[in-house]
Amino acid sequence: MRGTSPARILEQCGWSRSVGGVGPYLTLFSRGGTSREVADKAAAQLEIHELPTARGCTYVLPSSDFALGLTVGRNYSGDMKTALKLGVTEKEVDKLCDAVVNALEQGALDPDSIREATGKASRSLGDEGRKKGLTTTLPLALGRLQTEGRIRRVPINGRFDQQRYAYVNWTPNPLATYPESLEAAFTELARRFFRWVGPATLGEFQWFAGLGVKTTKQAVDSLGLVPMEPGSDRLLLPDDVAAFRELEVPTTPQYSLVSSLDPIAANRREMQSLIDDADREQDVVVDAISTPMGGLTDLPSHAILDRGQIIGLWEFDPVAGSIVWATFGRRKDKALAAAVEETQAFVRDQLGDARSFSLDSPKSRVARVESLRAFGSSRRGAR
Repeated sequence: MRGTSPARILEQCGWSRSVGGVGPYLTLFSRGGTSREVADKAAAQLEIHELPTARGCTYVLPSSDFALGLTVGRNYSGDMKTALKLGVTEKEVDKLCDAVVNALEQGALDPDSIREATGKASRSLGDEGRKKGLTTTLPLALGRLQTEGRIRRVPINGRFDQQRYAYVNWTPNPLATYPESLEAAFTELARRFFRWVGPATLGEFQWFAGLGVKTTKQAVDSLGLVPMEPGSDRLLLPDDVAAFRELEVPTTPQYSLVSSLDPIAANRREMQSLIDDADREQDVVVDAISTPMGGLTDLPSHAILDRGQIIGLWEFDPVAGSIVWATFGRRKDKALAAAVEETQAFVRDQLGDARSFSLDSPKSRVARVESLRAFGSSRRGAR
């Protein structure tokens, strides 16, 4: 997909999970060779945007899916449930929401400036609120207004991988012309999900969408999903079946370095179908503990893929300015070396680091980096 627009890549490959890491950038770079400048420009022009959506989690979406993403994210408000127990009322939050919208009429404001502009409309929730991770009522209003499409959050420096935000009013509201019911929206979400990552299971879609078993079944009933082979629980959209069955795997390697939250695995929260049986016993470091690959549901580090299969892992060492990587029982070749070098230059020169999430610091990943360095050295020494 080299040269393809960021919005088109996300439409075809799936929404990219954003948690203050480089996931969205690597999703776009690994498919389209997209520079950080191009990705940031697309975000600034609202061709793509980070939204609270499925399961109440944030993803970077294409503009064609803004209304759908907001709709399927409406019912996830754990903070409000906590606030109600602390004596906050719906009426109080509604009033604060209106005050925030009025304050933002003057332009983009960060949370401190919003708090100052809204005066007594927001209040502290005291020690009890602090214990529950909710210090004031302002986050309740900001969260609600985002899910309603009335305001949007914009990174102060224009980057997805740094969590300093301002807020602006969203005009026109993307939900204003979206007529679909919540039930219809979840069906559309299912259609996209199975297009992105099928063959997939109903359980994987259920997890992605944050639905119950009954609602999941209702969402997919009209799609006519087809098993990838008789008796399989992995399903495809009907118009993907022929292409799937006729696909011939390329005979030459096609390497990609992707993030630990790449849609190919993270949107199903499943990686075992992407691993060769021979690699399941390979030990990797998770939270400084060595664990076999075959027991994991999430990638422990960024991944190296070859024709869609996980063949190795990588991390970025910002001190050395280089990628530390290792593959599972496979020899290094020129194409793999070139793929590593290309991604290394992108991370070093355009991103500066490759955090998986906001709290993933160089210090926190030392064990992962050293494990890959040692494993890579031992494999090269064995050759």
